[in-house]
Amino acid sequence: MSNGTDSNRVYIFDTTLRDGEQSPGASMNLSEKLRIAEVLEDMGVDIIEAGFPIASEGDFEAVNEIAKVVKDSVVCGLARSSRIDIERCAEAVKPAARSRIHTFISTSPLHMKFKLQLDPEDVHQAVIDSVTHARNHTDDVEWSCEDGSRTEHDFLCRTVESAIAAGANTINIPDTVGYAVPNEFGALIEMLFNRVPNIDQAVISVHCHNDLGLAVANSLTAVNAGARQIECTINGLGERAGNAAMEEIVMALRTRHDSLPFTNNVKTEQITKASKLVSTVTGFTVQPNKAIVGANAFAHESGIHQDGMLKNAQTYEIMTPESVGLTESKLVMGKHSGRHAFRQKLAELGYDLGDNAIQDAFKRFKDLADLKKDVFDEDIVALVDDAVVRSNDTIQLVSLEVLCGTEHQPPRARLSLNIDGDEVQAETTGDGPVDAIFQAIKELTSQKQHLQLYQVHAVTEGTDAQAEVTVRLEENGKTVNGQGADTDTMVASARAYINALNKLIIKREKTAPAALSA
Repeated sequence: MSNGTDSNRVYIFDTTLRDGEQSPGASMNLSEKLRIAEVLEDMGVDIIEAGFPIASEGDFEAVNEIAKVVKDSVVCGLARSSRIDIERCAEAVKPAARSRIHTFISTSPLHMKFKLQLDPEDVHQAVIDSVTHARNHTDDVEWSCEDGSRTEHDFLCRTVESAIAAGANTINIPDTVGYAVPNEFGALIEMLFNRVPNIDQAVISVHCHNDLGLAVANSLTAVNAGARQIECTINGLGERAGNAAMEEIVMALRTRHDSLPFTNNVKTEQITKASKLVSTVTGFTVQPNKAIVGANAFAHESGIHQDGMLKNAQTYEIMTPESVGLTESKLVMGKHSGRHAFRQKLAELGYDLGDNAIQDAFKRFKDLADLKKDVFDEDIVALVDDAVVRSNDTIQLVSLEVLCGTEHQPPRARLSLNIDGDEVQAETTGDGPVDAIFQAIKELTSQKQHLQLYQVHAVTEGTDAQAEVTVRLEENGKTVNGQGADTDTMVASARAYINALNKLIIKREKTAPAALSA
């Protein structure tokens, strides 16, 4: 079943930094990727797919830098079957204490005919050649058959057997377009175990997309059928409807050990921290009713539910909030809280910041505490993450003044920005205060992006709550999300728009090749 010592051990392969970043609007800069990689390593993730090195210089640099800092997890890079892809990937992951090359090619009749325009024999030979070449660079090679769930069984068995014979020690079977249903996907994995003679020499992995909402179900069914690696992302981030959500997978394994008697290394108590970080960095807000990490996941409003919860929490909670890192704060923060208490609170929330970063965060905390009577954990998380999101921005907000209301029509915004070290100012009007702000930013940056989404939600309850704003911008078919948080919704809006603009600058540098969805 597995070439590991524990036949019930499931390896968690996180692809948030690769497949997750392919979500429209989810570009991350180098410092953001490094921070997410560190959080994933701290969680106990076995393999971190750090990116697609051939895609751009930025992708190569990110994979290379992650390979230098990650020590416990395997650092993996993705490569198509071409020699140039594999060599670029090998160079990127070379500094890692443990590295992996993940190479792939499409195997379904549809993909071979219309996408690759290759005969099955040519594809089969490409499998052998690519795995052999990758094995020359590392002893840890993973091979994926893109669109595996729609591949003819005879050809699938043949390519899997050849990939293993060529040196692949992990074989990944992707449900690339989220077409499979659990019983047929489980049967596909069982078929491979029954028909591929050398399958015991490799770990069988699955990579399921969520187009029909079945990614987690398909992944867990595959594990019951013999797969021992699951490829997933934080918050289910990914192309189209996303990937299998890591938090749902590991909590299902933990909560239903009776039905799923498997082990994994993920420290589930760090799930909430990872979820919030990825949400902040990408600008993808987690829906309130999202399993495990949604704001309502442990909320009980129904009177019947509340009555049961008061008598025994197990009546309506199948897992504890603490098991995913939601803990009741024992340290109340306010404007009289000192630096030591603030540092202790950051540690309690899982942040390990340097002295300069703590100094900056403490100043922002004191400014916030002057505006709010009580500063909740969620406020501090939003404050710190918002600072991290903007730490490397080339365009930064200096000041903002807005005049609006019945006595000030049309609304007017006076804005100062720092652009590459130079301070510039503009004063504009708009249909509303937010429109006036965005018009001022456009005037100062000479940018003409299309605004696709403007969304506001409160970080906590109460009229003094911080507003967290998400903005989505589109430019020449490329989309980015930006986020900003502040007690002033107008300031948060400006920060979110500016953050999105900075991400567009990164996005312009990327010229990712097609066919990355293995």
